[in-house]
Amino acid sequence: MNLVRLDESSRRDRLRFVKAQWAFYRGDRNWVPPLIFDRMKLLDVRRNPFYEHSKIALFLAMDGSTPVGRIAAIVNDNHNRTHGDRVGFFGFYESIRSQEVTAALLDAAAEWLMLHGMTHIRGPVNPSMNDECGLLVEGFDRPPVVLMTYNPPYYAELLEGWGLQKAMDLYAYLLDQNSYRSEKLQRMIGIVRQRTGVHIRAMNFRDRQQFRRDVALLKDIYNTAWEKNWGFVKMTDAEFDFLAADLKQIADPDLVLIAEVDGKPAGFALALPDINQCLIHNRSGRLLPGLWHLLTKRKAIDTVRIIVLGLLPQYRRTGIDAVLYWEIGERAHKRGIRWGEASWILETNAEMNHALEHTMHGVRYKTYRLYERALD
Repeated sequence: MNLVRLDESSRRDRLRFVKAQWAFYRGDRNWVPPLIFDRMKLLDVRRNPFYEHSKIALFLAMDGSTPVGRIAAIVNDNHNRTHGDRVGFFGFYESIRSQEVTAALLDAAAEWLMLHGMTHIRGPVNPSMNDECGLLVEGFDRPPVVLMTYNPPYYAELLEGWGLQKAMDLYAYLLDQNSYRSEKLQRMIGIVRQRTGVHIRAMNFRDRQQFRRDVALLKDIYNTAWEKNWGFVKMTDAEFDFLAADLKQIADPDLVLIAEVDGKPAGFALALPDINQCLIHNRSGRLLPGLWHLLTKRKAIDTVRIIVLGLLPQYRRTGIDAVLYWEIGERAHKRGIRWGEASWILETNAEMNHALEHTMHGVRYKTYRLYERALD
């Protein structure tokens, strides 16, 4: 085995790193190949504003001409400033079922992180908590929904074999239109609406000026609502704009909802159509075939992912979050959507987990794990 440090500023090396992923999922019907174009943009240290405050190193393990593993080491300066620690990250991890390969990858990542002053390693994050993150440890029987991770079951065994331990679990809940839309919930929603006077509106995608104002509004709510969450790091203006431009391409405007009370913002929710149901047929990861599958199979999508739902602190425990869930469900139902995935939810978020399980009758059907270890 030969371990290679790639040049993250080289397009050729980044492409080599991205395409290596295909070597680990041959014959796996539940794997959704990413669009190579999107992965290249995500890793582009010149285009992605994440790298204005972060650094990344790419490593590739080769057996002759065959990739047998890969990993990225990441230093997120904004994370360390926010949390007052020196945690480095690893991400984009793949490996054959070999403890030797995984150890070589993690050793290389750990050494690079220590050279940059880090005392702990945490992951996987691709490349941050605001992107795809977590290792799938439960729920391998279904493909992942949009912007969620997927991996072989043995990855947990390899990471734990290197000494990584659980830092936090992230939950995914499956919601069914036939069970969550209960009369009891509907009555509760009516009471909350009457008590709070909350008004729900869809985000305006057509008016450019209004769209920019709404994006700024969502950014402020997002950075405030999640400020106290474990591992959370505020997104910069450039990062949020970068993300919004991507999501605008796949979002349904009627499923990006803003809650207002007395004309002032109280919270927002974002649900995305599960385009993975289209992209799973694009085994090459190339852009044009991917667009073809999106165009020809989009009407068959029967699932949305509720990717973000948050309230400003003064509106928590008012029930407005339930109203947002209800509105997404009703609007999705009109589009023929049967299922919703609420993900991801921190295992420590007892209030949200209880509401999803007992009020909306959601089923926790996937678990993702973040690992950590002290560096020495």
